[in-house]
Amino acid sequence: MTAVLPVSAPRAGLAGWSLFAALIAMAGLPIYIHAPKFYVDTYGTSLAALGGVLALLRLIDVVQDPLLGWLAEVGRARRGMLVAIAAALMALAMIGLFAVTPPVAPLLWFALTLTLLFSAFSFLTIAFYAEGVAKAATLGEKGHLRLAAWREGGSLAGVCLAAVAPVALAALTDQPFTVFALIFAVLAVAATLAMRGQWAGGGAAVSNPLAVFRPALADPLARRLLLIALLNAAPVAVTSTLFLFFVESRLMAAGMEGPLLLLFFLSAAISTPLWSRAAQRFGARPALLCGMVLAITSFLWAATLGAGDTLAFAVICAASGAALGADMVLLPAIFARRLGELGQGGEGAAFGLWSFVSKLSLALAAATLLPALQAAGFTPGAENAPDALFALSAFYALVPCALKLLAIALLAATRIPEV
Repeated sequence: MTAVLPVSAPRAGLAGWSLFAALIAMAGLPIYIHAPKFYVDTYGTSLAALGGVLALLRLIDVVQDPLLGWLAEVGRARRGMLVAIAAALMALAMIGLFAVTPPVAPLLWFALTLTLLFSAFSFLTIAFYAEGVAKAATLGEKGHLRLAAWREGGSLAGVCLAAVAPVALAALTDQPFTVFALIFAVLAVAATLAMRGQWAGGGAAVSNPLAVFRPALADPLARRLLLIALLNAAPVAVTSTLFLFFVESRLMAAGMEGPLLLLFFLSAAISTPLWSRAAQRFGARPALLCGMVLAITSFLWAATLGAGDTLAFAVICAASGAALGADMVLLPAIFARRLGELGQGGEGAAFGLWSFVSKLSLALAAATLLPALQAAGFTPGAENAPDALFALSAFYALVPCALKLLAIALLAATRIPEV
């Protein structure tokens, strides 16, 4: 029988989980921001061609997640080795992307290195969250919330670091992205070592690809949580897709995108321990509902903004970032707790599905909103008619409100055990 550790015992181990979360996050969304501009500025690659490659890679990334979840599950007995290999591949891909002169056409090299980078990133994310189910069971009461606070706090810190590091390094060296890639590789080694011994593995390997998904798909509550995750991720997907257009064309604040994004992610990072404490005191579902209401309030305010309202939007970024912190800490903790209660294994496959529905919302947002915005007469970087700007505000702020209300209704109607 597994011993339950006292509340104060696992603190050092959780620091390792936070560091590994930061590593994974550094390979995520910020690369979408930095890599295209780097290849345009350095190699003269067409921005339209890069956009097409990124759209294709995003589609591959969405489709492969269930397969990577299956791999994480059938390889659970060797999960530590698989994680070390994936971390090494991710570091090599980052070095190849930013620190190596392309040995083939730059566009092809961009596609190859990003494919490797995001495949390793996705596998590590799935394996990391799946292993958290067993780890939380050793942390005593509210273990899933305590682990989530450390994990998501580290993740958001990694996003912030990756977003600002190349800019800060540019003041110190004429090759900031090369230095960034090398720092990332060093961090990959440190994070992998910090997590050694944390990959419990165990259990018989499962070869039937359908069997590993059965525990999550056969349970009504797990299926309901996956649907809530899809609906709840959709508003963030919408605002992420339209954020740059909104700042540039609605607020007329070109050049402020970076600081506003940093404020958003910092607010999310700072809020994570607060949401964890609130959930431990008042319950996970009430705390999550409060975060979702905060997000709706932020979106509604954003719908009223116009040119010059940058300061008000900065407050909105802080508030919506805090709301994102609730989503990142509480929903995965609730899902992980349910998987632990089922006790049937399949956590890797289950988090493959979780990652799939989260990324599916991003793909659907890009596939539907951008054509709809164009049909409404909006042109990026140009002077737009009032009707086109109203459409931009409606898509950016009001559509997320409607989606969030659906998620709230579904969550409120769902009986969820405390985590």
